Amino acid sequence: MQQPPNILTIAGSDSGGGAGIQADLKTMTMMGAFGMSVITALTAQNGLGVSGVHAPEPEFAALQLRTVLEGFPVHAAKTGMLFNSGIISALADILDEQSFPLVVDPVCVSTSGHRLMEDTGVATLRERLLPRADLFTPNRPEAETFTGVSVRSDDDALEAGQRLLDMGARAVLIKGGHCEGRPVFVTDWLLEPGREPVPLRQPFVETENTHGTGCTLSAAIATQLGFGMPLRVAVTRAQEFLNCGLRHSFAPGKGHGPCNHMAWKR
Repeated sequence: MQQPPNILTIAGSDSGGGAGIQADLKTMTMMGAFGMSVITALTAQNGLGVSGVHAPEPEFAALQLRTVLEGFPVHAAKTGMLFNSGIISALADILDEQSFPLVVDPVCVSTSGHRLMEDTGVATLRERLLPRADLFTPNRPEAETFTGVSVRSDDDALEAGQRLLDMGARAVLIKGGHCEGRPVFVTDWLLEPGREPVPLRQPFVETENTHGTGCTLSAAIATQLGFGMPLRVAVTRAQEFLNCGLRHSFAPGKGHGPCNHMAWKR
């Protein structure tokens, strides 16, 4: 039996199980990898919203990361919720010394509208972590936050993506899930330096169970990179994983449910 790759998630905990490290670890497991975690925040949340956030001291977040790196080879990693500037800086100091592929999902606001990053964290992430990202995966509102570009069209998305490349990201995926109406397809734009932007489309799924979709997608991309897949292949397979989960999604409790991570194996 071939040993699975070790994939690391550096993100917040979702007590409701639909997003954050819970969604990441489910994704990694369903895709055949061994998942590990560095917890950057505890959240009290469910499908109705976020009731509170408790973040560890930056030194403890860094200790988790150093301890994982001392005990395991990491084949790829992703970041999700990074609550404040101190945590981002402490982790960036360590990640700067690593060579494994890193997917940075700049989680700023939850599906229910609760802020998951302090305002000062945006500038620190832009300065310290974005240039380390092998892939930066903002949705349209997050792309607006980091670039100042109002993203209302594909041309806007491409302009925002190019600005993020100019800021130092090695590749950018502008996610199209926040589009208006009921399109036939959802288009994510993949931008890499020196190459034409690539539209990557998946069928639109009509569902309210969209909690943790960004977490799931970025975790799936990191997992595929850990398996050695080229970037475009990794993104496409991750899109297929998420789309499958959305087609078979359900609400385990009140409010917005998550995608169905188990659907991939079935």
